[in-house]
Amino acid sequence: MIKNIKLFGLLAITALIISSCANKEKKEVMDMEKVKSEIQAMEDAFAANEKAKDADAMADYYSDDAISYLNYEQPLVGKVAITEHITKALAKDTTGNYNVYRVVDLFAMDSTAVEIGSWTVYDVSGNEKDNGYYMAYFEKRDGSYKCIRDMNMTPHPIKPGM
Repeated sequence: MIKNIKLFGLLAITALIISSCANKEKKEVMDMEKVKSEIQAMEDAFAANEKAKDADAMADYYSDDAISYLNYEQPLVGKVAITEHITKALAKDTTGNYNVYRVVDLFAMDSTAVEIGSWTVYDVSGNEKDNGYYMAYFEKRDGSYKCIRDMNMTPHPIKPGM
């Protein structure tokens, strides 16, 4: 009888351990190529909207509570401030230059992603004028990624007139 109780206890504990392991949430395996493709598509749309001088469409890249850290400027806090800055920058630019953004590295987990990217400025003839890097932190909100923080830099000294 005691042997049966011990055996029953051992089986009960084993069943409890197995069921607790089975009930744990399984982490979703990230399809990094899919995430990278989604982020690159956002960067391509940002560049196309920039070239079209559509500040509102560019601002769709950002969440309402985003903060953008720019070279040589104070941080822009909120989508409204970012949109105002983009609008002013597009109005000042009469060069016809355009930017290309490229995902260099990407780290993603659950509903967040961190992109390290490069930007290159080309003139209307396709000659490279400037380049640099950026880092963007995304959260998936309502089914799509939104940039909530970004920061860019250039390895080059400030140019006169910038």
